[in-house]
Amino acid sequence: MTSTEKLPNIAPQQKLAKIERNLRRNVGKAIHDFNMIEDGDKIMVCLSGGKDSYTMLEILRNLQKRAPINFEIVAVNLDQKQPGFPEDVLPSYLESIGIEHHIIEEDTYSIVTDKIPEGKTTCSLCSRLRRGIIYSWANNHQITKIALGHHRDDIIETLFLNMFFGGKLKSMPPKLRSDDGKNTIIRPLAYAKESDIQSYSDLKEFPIIPCNLCGSQENLQRKQIKSMLAGWERQYPGRLKSIFSSLSNVTPSHLMDNSLFPFSTLASNENMDKEELFDAPTFDQSIVFKDLS
Repeated sequence: MTSTEKLPNIAPQQKLAKIERNLRRNVGKAIHDFNMIEDGDKIMVCLSGGKDSYTMLEILRNLQKRAPINFEIVAVNLDQKQPGFPEDVLPSYLESIGIEHHIIEEDTYSIVTDKIPEGKTTCSLCSRLRRGIIYSWANNHQITKIALGHHRDDIIETLFLNMFFGGKLKSMPPKLRSDDGKNTIIRPLAYAKESDIQSYSDLKEFPIIPCNLCGSQENLQRKQIKSMLAGWERQYPGRLKSIFSSLSNVTPSHLMDNSLFPFSTLASNENMDKEELFDAPTFDQSIVFKDLS
């Protein structure tokens, strides 16, 4: 159920204001918690034409007017030359709201479709190509932070994708330094729920551009994870909130990674969270689940 569905007796403008306040609060908290934006920053907002990036741009512009610091926002779209891509939609929208913007034209579509067999997942290669182009553009235009539109649900889904298909316990960090050390990536929507973003986008009537390259693929592993998590949340409301909270409440000594905790050199009298070492795990009974189906 979306935020708008939960408020059936409220006028659309009141619904919009309520959801916007909630999004602004969540984005502001994420920015504060992870020191995402600093005075003098030049933020490159990566705009795909989807609901997430439109919402991120709008909320950042909203916060920019209220922030006690000064920072610039530059909206950037990568036109990957997908067949039928409506080239005029984003420039027209961005001009209508009066924000500095740039369209980068790179034919990554031809590269991806040439390298990846039909029916196979294109996301990995497409993502690598996009990342390289965006990093290069940012370096050439004095960008200090690159803002991506991933939200809370993306972060949770990525956690399970890595566990189920990669054998790793990791997700999307809200703030990241690129491998070459030249770029800082931020995810201002890290605390925002997808349902709020969807409701906000619907009420704002953003000119959504579908992704025909990857969005048309029906059997992506991420879609399977999304479906699984949605089922859990329907059956046990609050489970996603609990999973998300766990990412900020990690006990390395109770996992199995020697690079995070010195198990091999641990002395017998050394503190290893001894007060909980032999305790049974405790759970919030309201979200305990009976099975994993």
